[in-house]
Amino acid sequence: MTAEGPKDGKTAANVLPDYFKKTFHLHQIDAAVYSPLALAYIGDAVYEVMIRTLVVNQGNMQVSKMHRHDASLVKAEAQARMIRLLEPELTEEEAAVYKRGRNAKSVTTAKNATVMDYRTATGFEALVGYLYLQERLDRLAELVGMGLQKIGEFHEDQ
Repeated sequence: MTAEGPKDGKTAANVLPDYFKKTFHLHQIDAAVYSPLALAYIGDAVYEVMIRTLVVNQGNMQVSKMHRHDASLVKAEAQARMIRLLEPELTEEEAAVYKRGRNAKSVTTAKNATVMDYRTATGFEALVGYLYLQERLDRLAELVGMGLQKIGEFHEDQ
């Protein structure tokens, strides 16, 4: 891969999953058959990595400062706000995945969030996990970028 992109003609959006598949001998999966809470499980981690990548990209600073900024964007309240603003932008398929996640009955609850925000955030994380497992990273990045713009946390000129 070069600064311009991968040499083999692949889009940047599928290089990372291809490396994972090759290294870990992963098989193709159908994300649609996973439970919404399983999708939220992986989606939580994927979204966290996306946000931490943005925070680190803003420059070297104390880890505590990075964590404060990161925590403000990954908490249930921020995720719930973001997905509520993104709902009109979702395809029917994406909206269905989000609603499955939002309506899933979890045995855990957030420590610092309302039940409604927690469930809404779980729906958001399910959508993130679904898009990640479907290897639709372009769409995932588009939605998260749009969501961060809508809540005032990201500008295209950054």
